[in-house]
Amino acid sequence: MNADLAGLLTEARIVPVLTVPDAAMAVPLAHALAAGGARCAEVTFRTPGAEEVVKAMAARGDLVVGAGTVLTVEQAERAVAAGARFVVSPGLDHEVIAWCQEWGVPVVPGVATATEVMYALRVGLDAVKLFPAEPLGGRAMLRALAAPFPGLRFMPTGGIDAAALPGYLAEPSVLAVGGSWMATPALLKSGDFAEIRRLTADAVERSTP
Repeated sequence: MNADLAGLLTEARIVPVLTVPDAAMAVPLAHALAAGGARCAEVTFRTPGAEEVVKAMAARGDLVVGAGTVLTVEQAERAVAAGARFVVSPGLDHEVIAWCQEWGVPVVPGVATATEVMYALRVGLDAVKLFPAEPLGGRAMLRALAAPFPGLRFMPTGGIDAAALPGYLAEPSVLAVGGSWMATPALLKSGDFAEIRRLTADAVERSTP
């Protein structure tokens, strides 16, 4: 991973994971996250307007914006062209990883097994996303995977909530924690940006050592 981005994620500690149904929400959402103290965000490519959301949020300059749920090289190309500074995938795809490495784009692929971790290390990665973290076994699974690979950093994501956040961040192998509880689909649908700001501020407070 790019050293600057790794440093940012280490300092930020949390990565709000956003599935935004309407690109018109991008600016008020970015404002709410930044006002709550978030320093970066991951916009998932699960909605038709994801590219426009990345573009609008990245243009503000107060958040480092990445693209999540990137499944293909074509999505990675669109995301980076829109302003995404990093790429996150739910699994390991060698074509997406190779493209990101060729173009110098930090990429955090998802892993769920030791075999996938070994592949990630073999292609030169030093950070991966444990996904889905809670269904896989939570911190116990994280520790089990981290033990044989002491140089690898993890960004656990999937099923994590505010209560579980401090425990994950206490693990030495954790780079940052991704989560959608700060901006849930229900909050986005209702346009409750004040609550998103509150939940983000709460997460930032919980993540402070």
